[in-house]
Amino acid sequence: MTMDFFITYLPFLMFLVLIPLLFSGYPVAFVLGGVGLAFWLLAVGIGLENPHSFFLVVSRIFGSVVSKLVLVAIPMFIFMGTMLERSGVARDLLNTLQLLTRRVPGGLALSVTILGVILAATTGIIGASVVMMTLLALPVMLDRGYDKALATGTIAASGTLGILLPPSIMLVVMADLLQTSAGGLFTAAIGPSLMLAALYMLYILIRTWTKPSLAPPLGAEEAKGQLTVMRIIRSFVPPALLIFVVLGSIFGGFATPTEASGVGALGAVILAALHGKLTFATLKDVVEKSALTTGMLFGLFVGATAFSYVFALLGGNDTILQVMEATGTGPWAVLTVLMIAVFILGFFFDWIEITLIILPVFAPIITKLDFGAHLPDQSTTVVWFAMLMAVNLQTSFLTPPFGFALFYMKGSAPKEVKLGDIYRGIVPFVALQLLGLVTLLIWPDLALWLPRFLGK
Repeated sequence: MTMDFFITYLPFLMFLVLIPLLFSGYPVAFVLGGVGLAFWLLAVGIGLENPHSFFLVVSRIFGSVVSKLVLVAIPMFIFMGTMLERSGVARDLLNTLQLLTRRVPGGLALSVTILGVILAATTGIIGASVVMMTLLALPVMLDRGYDKALATGTIAASGTLGILLPPSIMLVVMADLLQTSAGGLFTAAIGPSLMLAALYMLYILIRTWTKPSLAPPLGAEEAKGQLTVMRIIRSFVPPALLIFVVLGSIFGGFATPTEASGVGALGAVILAALHGKLTFATLKDVVEKSALTTGMLFGLFVGATAFSYVFALLGGNDTILQVMEATGTGPWAVLTVLMIAVFILGFFFDWIEITLIILPVFAPIITKLDFGAHLPDQSTTVVWFAMLMAVNLQTSFLTPPFGFALFYMKGSAPKEVKLGDIYRGIVPFVALQLLGLVTLLIWPDLALWLPRFLGK
């Protein structure tokens, strides 16, 4: 009886071993793969698995990572974002946006939010967006007398929109793990992304309208005679054209995300050349950064694939379903527990770690859940679940103690900005993200209407 109980709950023991090891400081890819390998050896030792099943794990890694052409989009989008970071596009945009919004309460904060949306649609790299906007916008906001908490919170929240708004690297990874179309997830993410941006802007307007001292306006002398039609065209057309080429080709069915990523990378090189930033040193630096980031991501893919497949080999998915049936747990309870777990994990881990641990294990279970009249078309469950995960995971960049956007900002911010200022600044924006998550739970069509309209 004791051995049967041990075998039944062996998959859950994998998580009990994994969690403390994730805090050990060892590379997460090695921890995931090592735990998977250790439990496979344990299963072979007690006669639960055949030694030849090791080759099933190897073939799964090959089929899930090495042979998936859609994953070629990841290094291309990383290259595109890194190159745009060096091109000067963002600086021109921010200067023009703050002139356009100079008479609106909190105009500079609103400009930063709009810039975050534009950068998200052109780079999709959180570190690049947050660091770039911190260097460009935060000194200006502080010089204007902006409240430190409002300034840092606006930049951090806006910079993390790239994790959700296409061409998001996270959505490419999710599409592969969920065995669904990356283009479909791209179209579904438009609604939730713009909803979050609108919530940020509404909050900024209300806060600065009720308390103008938080965000003093641009002075009349500073704004006089600086805004021209040519300046607006020069600032907006290049990034708008790049967004149109990359996302328009995907949504229009003219190119796959993989093909569009190559076009986007070429477009970023052209923009850098037009801004006079395309030198051999720049190109070398961009290629090195892109290669290091890509290597880290694919190492995590290999380790997480090994972990999740051993979990499935040991009967983990079946055990979870049996527990759900035995306890009478409904689909809403399962989804709620998952969302709470992902939010809590976001305090300690990056999105890639959470995604590669949670999705392979729970995706097969989510696809079998029936939400009745709330989601009449069960084929859209995967897309809706992916959007809920994506909105939830955006908070992982902002929640202390390990919110990566907070560290990106602290490393780039002026010395007078303390970590406490940043923590105070992100609290209302995390609350807005949770409000967006609840809204998406209640109204799935926020994410599903556009894929349905486009036939994705």
